[in-house]
Amino acid sequence: MRQLVGGAVASIEAHRRRIDDLNVYPVPDGDTGTNLTLTVRAVADELAKDGPDDRAGLAREIARAALMGARGNSGVILSQIVRGATESLAESDDLRKAFRGASEAAYRAVKKPVEGTMLTAIKSMADAAGKKNADLAQIVAAGDATVERTREMLPVLRDAGVVDAGAAGLVEIVRGIAAALAGEPIPEAPAHEEGLALEAIHQELSKYTYCTVFVVEGDDLDSDALEDELERLGDSLLVVGDRTALKVHVHTDDPGKALQLGLARGTIDGVEIANMHEQTQRREERLLRAVPESQANACAVVAVSTGDGNHRLFESFGAVDDDRSPRRARRPRRRRGGRAAEQQQRDHGGRAGGRALDEARARRADALAAGGARRARLVRPGARCGGERRVDVGDRRPGRHRRGDDRLP
Repeated sequence: MRQLVGGAVASIEAHRRRIDDLNVYPVPDGDTGTNLTLTVRAVADELAKDGPDDRAGLAREIARAALMGARGNSGVILSQIVRGATESLAESDDLRKAFRGASEAAYRAVKKPVEGTMLTAIKSMADAAGKKNADLAQIVAAGDATVERTREMLPVLRDAGVVDAGAAGLVEIVRGIAAALAGEPIPEAPAHEEGLALEAIHQELSKYTYCTVFVVEGDDLDSDALEDELERLGDSLLVVGDRTALKVHVHTDDPGKALQLGLARGTIDGVEIANMHEQTQRREERLLRAVPESQANACAVVAVSTGDGNHRLFESFGAVDDDRSPRRARRPRRRRGGRAAEQQQRDHGGRAGGRALDEARARRADALAAGGARRARLVRPGARCGGERRVDVGDRRPGRHRRGDDRLP
């Protein structure tokens, strides 16, 4: 058992930084790899001590070590995966039952399961283990395939262009166990990412500030009652364990209140409070150091204009026409007065519109020449150029030009 856990530790430690970098869900605090590493290491440290020799006693020891040593959201879920697997392995070496028990325990731990996470990864590996003559290599391959699919399963992962960090970390742990069981060196993991795009680096701050983790120990603890009270304080809530010890994880703005709820039921231990906003900022700064300055400063402008005159104006500044625009599909509305009235209107509009276009071009050319330097000074290296600014220029009526807004797009 020490050898198997040692393989898991070696594998997750080798990929800790990569998994930290991938971490954008549920909050982009960049610590998933670290939390998984510390959780597995807690089990290894416990196994290094003298302990029970019987199978059932060893299973209980491993499960409790994982629970007490769990760090962060991913670590707490991993502790339940370990618990489900060890409860099965205490009775037999049946891989199918072990992975199925691990998957069911993980889903029970999460009140509102979300697919595209490590829950999906353990479920897919359990499904693979249930196939005839399945071995650990096939189970790991199924996990790898699922990790790749997570990129499209959650909008936040799709927008960032990354896979789920928790799922990737879980598969690395199982990969390490498989290698140790086969007596092979830890293999290189598949290259899920060749580099992170700016969308993966720049992430919104979490709704709540503090990641709060602690253990409550007591007699006849009621996990459901504690969970109901903690749910009012924040999100990403996990309350797992048994009647004698509960592990709590919650994202909140009031960690003191969360600790008070624990103290009301017993003694608390293993308190960890991390400022997720600071973690997110440190992750961004660290990842931006590896981004070329030209990419970090890249910006794009979208101009939304009405009228052919304004359309030509933006094209003269280098804008690229979007062929999907419905402008080309519109037909001019016929006005009363027949063709003669329409021709008169076009003549008047053409003269007025032409003069306005020439004036606007001159004003905007001067503004661009003067404003380019200002913008270059305002955009700091690594700054996020986010969103789309809607530029309202021109008037829909022929022959009219709105002059009230000369701001640069």
